[in-house]
Amino acid sequence: MDVIALVGPSGTGKSHRALIVAHEHKADAIIDDGLLIKDGKIMAGHSAKRESSKIMAVRRAIFSLPGHAEEVRNVIQEVRPQRILILGTSENMIHKIAEILKLPSISTIIHIEDIATKEDMEKAYTCRIKEGKHIIPVPTIELKPHFSGYLIDPLQSFFKKSRRNRRRLGEKSIVRPVFSYYGKLIIDDSAIAAIVNQVAVADEKAITKTSKIKVKHILHDDEDQGIEISCEVSVKYGQEIPALIRMVQNKIKEAIEFMTGMIVHKVNITVQTLRVGI
Repeated sequence: MDVIALVGPSGTGKSHRALIVAHEHKADAIIDDGLLIKDGKIMAGHSAKRESSKIMAVRRAIFSLPGHAEEVRNVIQEVRPQRILILGTSENMIHKIAEILKLPSISTIIHIEDIATKEDMEKAYTCRIKEGKHIIPVPTIELKPHFSGYLIDPLQSFFKKSRRNRRRLGEKSIVRPVFSYYGKLIIDDSAIAAIVNQVAVADEKAITKTSKIKVKHILHDDEDQGIEISCEVSVKYGQEIPALIRMVQNKIKEAIEFMTGMIVHKVNITVQTLRVGI
């Protein structure tokens, strides 16, 4: 199985062009916003566009909700696609999706800027932001059981060469998710710091206090690629410090990614003090 990816910021037309990219690169399956699509049919997953908030939509898109990744992994093993096209807003996101779904390493990454003009991307962004229109690369009839009340109208496939291609690759459909009306979502660093503190001191018998919690944003071309977290902690005397810190690091990473949808690259914890108590 081979894996390729199409990367671009939200609202620049990735889903609109997904079928073209899949056709040109001979990909017989697409992973887009939480769905596994093969030959124009939804084979597994749940669309992020059905979620009621942007946070839930992000979590759904990166398969971090309980049972979602396992369901899609099982179906991938059953249908055995030859090549999968993953859509994502950043290279970190597509690598994370591949890792969660236990797919092979991504062999080719295509950037939306390489296949779409600036005018095309601006038009797609206008449709997304001002009109709330989102595209899913499957026929309308395929979406009806999943998107009752959300469908706007079908969008015909780009492929006009033969009926065979249209049947195999299907059509695209337009939906208007609830969360598209909510405007821009900003998660303040103080909210992330609060999650770190809550997770770290959940067991007061181990870590008694956190301090100097810092959140560093990793930026590439003005796009947020994820975060790194650092903090200092006070540990109760008698703990096996290396094992304790590794466990807390993992819990912090999982909690932040689960609650916010952000990608956490590092969690650096410094043991500042040991507390001796009765």
